[in-house]
Amino acid sequence: MNLPQGQSAFLWGARKTGKSTFLKQRHPDSLFIDFLDSETFYQYTQKPYLLREIVEAFSDEARRRPIIIDEVQKIPQILNDVHWLIENKKPASFILCGSSARQMRHQGVNLLGGRAWRYVFCPLAFPELQHVDLHHIFKTGLLPIHYLDPQNIKMHMRAYVQDYLAQEVQQMSLIRNMRAFLKFLDLMVLCHTEVINYSNIARDTAVDAKTIKGYFEILEDMLLGSFLYPFFKSTKRDHLVAHPKFYFFDVGIANFIARQKVSEIRGTEAGKMLEHYLFMELYAHKHLNLLDHAMHYWRTKTGHEVDFILNEGQLAIECKLSDSIKKRELSGLIAFKRDFPDAQLLLVCLESSIRIITIDTIKIKVYPLRYFLKDLWSGHII
Repeated sequence: MNLPQGQSAFLWGARKTGKSTFLKQRHPDSLFIDFLDSETFYQYTQKPYLLREIVEAFSDEARRRPIIIDEVQKIPQILNDVHWLIENKKPASFILCGSSARQMRHQGVNLLGGRAWRYVFCPLAFPELQHVDLHHIFKTGLLPIHYLDPQNIKMHMRAYVQDYLAQEVQQMSLIRNMRAFLKFLDLMVLCHTEVINYSNIARDTAVDAKTIKGYFEILEDMLLGSFLYPFFKSTKRDHLVAHPKFYFFDVGIANFIARQKVSEIRGTEAGKMLEHYLFMELYAHKHLNLLDHAMHYWRTKTGHEVDFILNEGQLAIECKLSDSIKKRELSGLIAFKRDFPDAQLLLVCLESSIRIITIDTIKIKVYPLRYFLKDLWSGHII
């Protein structure tokens, strides 16, 4: 996050991803205004002009440092003063940090009209880990405080889900039927990473499908999950599944809500967890490197599937929880290659060595997970 002097930015990310810690370490001499602090919140609610008065008293040197406002969505009206200061007190700049722009967008709040760049902050990613321990990751997830304190993970998870996720979603999104939403969360984590069936979830939740779709959109708006849409660059659209998938923002919290215990890295559920983790890495790599490529999945109505399609079909990535890949596990990639001959095919798995499998002239690169992540973040894949 390298900002030219005078350039402002929004930094969005789910709660506890480490945004505040990062900014305090990166800008130790900057004014840091935290709206989670009750006294600060009260002061700025009662005196919204306070920010202008503080900046007015800044020295020229202090004005060159960005002003950081944390949880900016809690007092969205402050953005009017931020806008004025950017325009009238150059080179004053701001880093506006928060967990959701949903409420501000719905209220028509001033989002600075392009004067602030947009960044997304993610949970811990591969370059920040000493090594990839799947058992640890599946149990704790990748929020820093969770990952670093596995002994107290149940208490961390319970506090996050009950004291933040449920209450914050209700407050920010004006959900009236909280019982239905909590039931939705239970069902969502059981079927996430799979194609969404809004009607089935609606039936089990006792609300309509439109409401369920709205619940998913709320999670996405709050950076608590992401849709993955099907890849349709094909003349055979009637052969393809049309509904999106959904990935929760953290594999550990998803497992906690779903009551999935991770005793060993094997079986169908662990395979879904590996796919979820790989999505998190691809998502973080894209956003932290400010890349523009779209991410999709591909599935035919006859059952062929590829987990991730990138670069408009130029790269197809399948994920398998296996330390010995069998040819029958490659059918999705082979079917995709026949429709898209220029695609590069990768299979990420738990084997120990990189190798190339050739089937009827179709080449598939088998990538052990740790080598794939190393090459991904080194810029050798995308």
